[in-house]
Amino acid sequence: MSMGTMVTIVLAVTMLVLGIFFVRQVFSVGTGAIDAIDSEVQSEIQKLFAEEGREVAIFPTSRRIELRQGDSGGGFAFSIRNVGAEQATYTFETRAIDASNCPGVSEEDATNWVMGKSGTVENLASGAILDARLVTFNIPGTAPLCILEYELVIKRDEVTRAAPNLFLTIK
Repeated sequence: MSMGTMVTIVLAVTMLVLGIFFVRQVFSVGTGAIDAIDSEVQSEIQKLFAEEGREVAIFPTSRRIELRQGDSGGGFAFSIRNVGAEQATYTFETRAIDASNCPGVSEEDATNWVMGKSGTVENLASGAILDARLVTFNIPGTAPLCILEYELVIKRDEVTRAAPNLFLTIK
């Protein structure tokens, strides 16, 4: 083996090791940031339940979300507390209820932009609080600049318990 080949191999291995190190660092920082955000949201939701004594808590409390065209991952979090005397099954669904301010967008289109839009929580014990659920939006880059109204329907044992509305502004 020539000296040039040896130097090339050493440099390639060094670059590979450095690349792996940097990728690992990036992922660990990203995971830490997500964990910090999750714990902050959980903390805020716990405060909302303590202060307001509600069955449903939504964060942000303004229920107004602002996203840009092409954004994904932004949205809101909510949690449910079983205020009944017995365990219960809860279902939730997020759907667009007013897309009239968005030319060319139907309520069905706007509902399809929602990720994590529905789910079921079975056997939530009396007094228990569900860990926060995150509902996000995947806004197409071609979406018009407008305001959409969504509704979060929460049912306990098939009976509607809450249906707060939320507003999504596309900037």
